[in-house]
Amino acid sequence: MSVLIESLCQCLGRLGLFGTGSGQGSDRIRKAGEAMKIDRFYQALVARRARAALTMVATMVVISSATPAAHGLEFPMTTQLSLPDGAYLVASQVHQENPDKQVAALYANLNTKKSVSAIDLRAVALASRQIELARTPNGAKQVAFSIIRTEYKRWNASQEACLVKLWTKESHWNYKAHNYRSGAHGIPQSFPATKMESVGLDWRTNPVTQIRWGLNYIDKRYGSPCKALYRHNVRGAY
Repeated sequence: MSVLIESLCQCLGRLGLFGTGSGQGSDRIRKAGEAMKIDRFYQALVARRARAALTMVATMVVISSATPAAHGLEFPMTTQLSLPDGAYLVASQVHQENPDKQVAALYANLNTKKSVSAIDLRAVALASRQIELARTPNGAKQVAFSIIRTEYKRWNASQEACLVKLWTKESHWNYKAHNYRSGAHGIPQSFPATKMESVGLDWRTNPVTQIRWGLNYIDKRYGSPCKALYRHNVRGAY
């Protein structure tokens, strides 16, 4: 190749296309060749970098699509529950019968001192709905009646009416009601309020815990809401 370039330079020099001598023509062609090599090298380098960048982007896309998202690593999309004996029986009662009537009874199986992770998720959702319902006075009455008709079947409609009057006097069915003088708290105005821990540690904020404790207290001490109301009318407390 170098011999061919030298011969070409000499011919072009004789024709006067590259100045007065063959050396000058040869030098110019050599410089032009070097410039062409540099330009081709630069173009090849740019092309190689572009291909490398595209390869890197494609690799990142593949990895990101194959790798689980961050939330998937921290919080699995599926959860398996190991239910103890009897848990499925409670769940089946809620599934097969009227949920609005059964959830109050189901709440007895939710020991709030312990984890509720072993209870069927549907049952927990229904119990949660009852708790939210009981945060209003009318809703609290509905929950109380549901528990009475499920667990205190000997109490008739007149007993329900006595209960309404009794707890209206005590708290107006407001689960946030608190007597700062005596310390009584909640819908049944438990005194001291910590007595309600026998039902659940969430007695401060859970109206169903308060209702369940109150009904049990009335049953154990007086036998019926009407007798508890009579006591309240005579003594101003029950």
